[in-house]
Amino acid sequence: MNLELISLSSTLLLITFFVYIISGVVFVISILGRKWSDRDPETHKKRWGKAGFIFACIGFLFHLGYFITRWIGVTNVPLSNMFEYMVSLAMMTVFGFIILYAIYRTTLLGILVLPLAITLLGWASVFDSTPNPLVPSLQSHWLTLHVSFVSLSQGIFAIAFAAGLMYIIRTVNQSRLNKQNFFLEVSICAVLMLVGFIIVTSTFRGMGYEVSFEYINEREESQVLAYTLPAIAGPQNPTILSPERMEPIISTPGWMKGVDAPRKFNTLIWSFLSGLVLYGLLLLIFRKRLGAVMQPWLSDIKPAMLDEMQYRAIAIAYPLFTLGGLIFAMIWAEQAWGRFWGWDPKEVWALITWLLYSAYLHLRLSKGWHGTKSAWLGVIGFVIIMFNLVFVNLIIAGLHSYASGG
Repeated sequence: MNLELISLSSTLLLITFFVYIISGVVFVISILGRKWSDRDPETHKKRWGKAGFIFACIGFLFHLGYFITRWIGVTNVPLSNMFEYMVSLAMMTVFGFIILYAIYRTTLLGILVLPLAITLLGWASVFDSTPNPLVPSLQSHWLTLHVSFVSLSQGIFAIAFAAGLMYIIRTVNQSRLNKQNFFLEVSICAVLMLVGFIIVTSTFRGMGYEVSFEYINEREESQVLAYTLPAIAGPQNPTILSPERMEPIISTPGWMKGVDAPRKFNTLIWSFLSGLVLYGLLLLIFRKRLGAVMQPWLSDIKPAMLDEMQYRAIAIAYPLFTLGGLIFAMIWAEQAWGRFWGWDPKEVWALITWLLYSAYLHLRLSKGWHGTKSAWLGVIGFVIIMFNLVFVNLIIAGLHSYASGG
């Protein structure tokens, strides 16, 4: 393990984060700044959009530099824990964006994709970034193939999600509240839960907050668990080791098993509450639904192009996910655990994801589903991916549970 290269990779990742922020801001200026620009609106949009794209490419190069240096530094592909996977997913999302932007030159896509990549990097920072020796089940070349293909496919699915969400925002009737508006706001709120949790986590970490509990775990062993967030949910019958800190409000349900289950449950609660608070604050600021706030930004983009963009992204990502998420995964499972399929929670939800995107392609190609229906399927598909990635890792114990909460 080369500590100098690992330190260099961390520096490159920090630079990546700030370059992506600059890119996202430039993309926002390309759309919202047209009202105050002295130039022709389209000229302003193209010039600033091109600048945002250049910054995104620069950020991606630094991101790739992180990936290579960390790979060499830890001597195995950096995809073995939640921190490394989330960072890789952000990189693949930007990679997919670069490809589609080069094809469509759609500046508005950057407004959604770059913040999504920044959010994924922010979420990654919640998890422990310290490289650890691989457990035996991860010491396989099939891991590299399995996780790499899944990461690449999910990054492209993220682009399909952004295009689908833009399509819905662009076409939905905002004059009155209906089912589409409701589910659109729920989708936006779900994204804000990740953003809100990152803000909360960064704040408490900056304050140096930590509280520890001693309790008897499911193996009837004494265990000390440290939180970096106030304990809304704590272990069953805990002894607080930090008297000056807040005691848990509720106990973690007994049915939650696995490594650090109480802390993971606390993480989920903070994500949920911070997202609701952030969503509520934005409603108070804008005094209308967030979909209605964003709709004017998309007034000059053709819905048909967004529909085609989502379809192309899913058509590219689907075979990659089939290879990585099912075929390579089953080969790795047979080598690691002696069976191709075991109904592990991650396996089940990966199958559900594959079935949903299979339905998307079937209904589009054979039944002629276009527009709103297919857009919603693409959005729901990525919501399931994030559910599998975040909720299943944090809450449901299984053979894939390598994550830890805050």
